Amino acid sequence: MQKGTAVFRPRGRGERGAVAVEAALVTPILFLLVLGIIEMSLYMRDTISVTSSVRTGGRVASVSAGAGPGVCQASASPPPCSPANTPALAQAAADAIQKAGAAMPKDQIQYILVYQANAGGYPMPSGNTALACSTNCVKYTWDTGLNKFRYAGGSWVSTTINACVNNASRDTVGIAMVARHPWITGLFGSGATIKERAVMNFEPLPSDSCMPGTHL
Repeated sequence: MQKGTAVFRPRGRGERGAVAVEAALVTPILFLLVLGIIEMSLYMRDTISVTSSVRTGGRVASVSAGAGPGVCQASASPPPCSPANTPALAQAAADAIQKAGAAMPKDQIQYILVYQANAGGYPMPSGNTALACSTNCVKYTWDTGLNKFRYAGGSWVSTTINACVNNASRDTVGIAMVARHPWITGLFGSGATIKERAVMNFEPLPSDSCMPGTHL
């Protein structure tokens, strides 16, 4: 029995035209899909970076209830550090975020807040749900020239912090960051704002120096 042989024939002009049309329709969709994946990957990178940064700052601030007031460098004008009407823990938290080596460029960070948190985890007063300084809150912005975070406003007297472990009025400290992520392709606009916060209990001070007015 004789085996059959495959017969190959060249594509006709109509078939080649159909393939070209299909490619013209599919290629832009695939191109947009690839660009979208790249954009979302970079956005997720920055979101994770912001989340990691506020947690780093929160851990440093939470163990520094007794660090006392901020101390500015006498030679600095304007000072790149926190003044005496803010707690030293605020500058320590900002410095920790600076040194954390996050993947997101620092100049994308619009501001950092270090604050006494209300029941909802936002800056005081009670009931506030906005990431804006009012009471017992310190703000920092990135200074490209100094390559560090600079005190930008707010106050929080360190001696008012309650760090007593068994006290119902024990304070919690919050770290918030607001950053701007730029879309590199412009497919989704010019950029997106990323907001993250971390709230932690203060590590307790000794019982004889944990109440407001009994520590620095």
